[in-house]
Amino acid sequence: MQVSEPLKGWHSRGYHSHFDAAPVVQSVTFRLHDSVPAELLVRWRSELLMDRRIGKAGSRSRAAALEKRSEDYEDAGHGECWLRNPRIAQIIQEALLYFDGKRYRILEWCIMPNHIHVLIVASPGHSLSDVVRTWKTFTAREANLLLGRKGGFWMPDYFDRYVRDENHLEAVRAYIRRNPVKAGLCESEEQWRWSSAWIRD
Repeated sequence: MQVSEPLKGWHSRGYHSHFDAAPVVQSVTFRLHDSVPAELLVRWRSELLMDRRIGKAGSRSRAAALEKRSEDYEDAGHGECWLRNPRIAQIIQEALLYFDGKRYRILEWCIMPNHIHVLIVASPGHSLSDVVRTWKTFTAREANLLLGRKGGFWMPDYFDRYVRDENHLEAVRAYIRRNPVKAGLCESEEQWRWSSAWIRD
């Protein structure tokens, strides 16, 4: 039996702030290590840190703007985009769904060429950070074996946002399902093979 780490509430490892509590619906994004160049992330995070230090109003909305900037950059297809490889996408999709209904419940997911979106409710006793770490550790090892490479596969952190209400939930669901269409990868959401829209529709 796996012992999960205790739920932490709000916490940070120096990158993004995370909210870890169950059962809360959360939107999670994690990215390949080269999906956004490190120098861009450093610059964007420096802007946010400066805002916080000087007490600039709207730092929360600026954090959301940083996430949108990252998403738009990713959707342009930067980096190696290893998740385009159907064998790697299959590994990741199976890993996401393996404990669905046990350690967590996945409401939506989408595997893009260089990042992943998951809408999830962690089960009591299972922290979100523990769930994401398990996904990343297993899939990085398996993908690197398949690619015949070593080294970093995922960015060290992930981005999460808890869902505030029903309207927010529907907006996040729609965003995840439409992401491949928005990025020009398919014409309709149910055509994207590596998503909840494909499997459930």
